[in-house]
Amino acid sequence: MRTPTPEGGPERLVTLADGVFAIAITLLVLDLSVPQGLDPGEYRDALGDLLPNLGAYAISLVVLAGFWRGHRALFRTVREVDGQVISLTVLGLGIAALLPFPTALIAEYGDERASVVIYSVTVASLGGVHLALAVLLAGRPWLRDGTARARDEVLSAVDLGSTVAVFLVTVPLALLVGPAAMWWWLVLVPVKVWLGRRAGAAR
Repeated sequence: MRTPTPEGGPERLVTLADGVFAIAITLLVLDLSVPQGLDPGEYRDALGDLLPNLGAYAISLVVLAGFWRGHRALFRTVREVDGQVISLTVLGLGIAALLPFPTALIAEYGDERASVVIYSVTVASLGGVHLALAVLLAGRPWLRDGTARARDEVLSAVDLGSTVAVFLVTVPLALLVGPAAMWWWLVLVPVKVWLGRRAGAAR
């Protein structure tokens, strides 16, 4: 099997990723608005109606920030990229840019099973692409600078794998119990805290 030829340093790819994540996070805010010309009662009602949008914004902000941070960590020891690394990265960025759409579905139609399923599949797909990228880079030491540590790579893979697993499990849960399946996402909080402590102890 022919080894892909390196196509230069990762700087432009990382810069592109930073820009896409920044734009995706910015797009999340577009659904946060209150109509003009409301009387006090209507104003309070409008603020109440805005709460689901704020909740969906907060969830997606945490998701995108986590993947952005993970992407930068993946490329911390990369000195060159090849065509497959570029393709996987662009695929992941395309999914990240799509996330404002399922976020709007959760905000406006969070009581519908389909909204939860679409959101969960999108996040799981983004995590799957990042996991595939991590595995690809781990298997191509000639693209790295030699400072990557196996323990860090394992923890990163477990982190991504847990995210993918939790959001994939949400799909059948949503079909069974409806939008309440979103509470299942909270299982990631202790998992992330534990992984963060393990990573800190390793350093």
